[in-house]
This record gives sequence, structure tokens and C-alpha cells, in this order.
Amino acid sequence: MSLGPLALQGDPPCPCARAGTHGKPLRFSACCGRYLEGETPAPDAQSLMRSRYSAFVLQREAYLLGTWHASTRPAQVGFDTTGKWLGLEVRKALVSSPTDAEVEFIARFKPQGASAWRLHQRSRFVQQDGRWWYVDGVQLA
Repeated sequence: MSLGPLALQGDPPCPCARAGTHGKPLRFSACCGRYLEGETPAPDAQSLMRSRYSAFVLQREAYLLGTWHASTRPAQVGFDTTGKWLGLEVRKALVSSPTDAEVEFIARFKPQGASAWRLHQRSRFVQQDGRWWYVDGVQLA
């Protein structure tokens, strides 16, 4: 259960840690913030996946549900409000057609009072009506 979206102070580095031209992480407003805070849809599957990771970090349920394909969208998203997301590593982004893509990533999470764990997933995305949508993911070893 969520206590509501987390607020960001100032313009910190984006939770997804995408690097800019000088190798430093982009600021939230120049990265995932423009998707989470505005009406701009993510331009590609990798950007959508990164923005969804940031939405999990910031507990933005409306954004997650709003970018989830209707065929697989749950009624709600649960958050562990006592733990902390530790980082994201994008392993591979494949565009198999103009409307289909996959992104393989590892996201690390540390629950309060427990050992950290990692989510290694290959997520599927589709483009419909000019927007990318998260469809589903397969857990990898």
C-alpha cells in the first residue's frame, strides 16, 4: 500500500541514472521528469522503461497505470514504502519492428530489515497510436 507519490526536492539526478554527454547522470527534469510530470510520451521503449523505473522509485501509480498496455494492465500497483530502490542497469534494448521492442534490465531493491534483491527482467513494449506501452515482462535468472 502506498502513502502517495514521493516528492523530489529541487532538480536531482534522475532515478534511472541515464548518463548525459559528459557521462554524468541527467537531471530529473531533463530525463524522466519530462514524461512523468508532463504530457510528453516517452519516444522509445527504453525511455519508457526508464521512466517506469523512476515512477516505481517515486511511487507514481497513475503514471505506471497510464503507460501499461490495456491488455495486461492491473487495477492497481503496490509499493513497498519501507524499502529503497538502489539502481537500474539497462542490459539490452532491442527494437524488433517499428511497433515492437524489448528491454532487458536489472533493478536493485533493498527492503527494510532484509537483504537487497535484484529484478532481472526482459520487458516487452508495443507502439500503438503513436505511443509506447509496457506490455509485460519475463523474469530472467
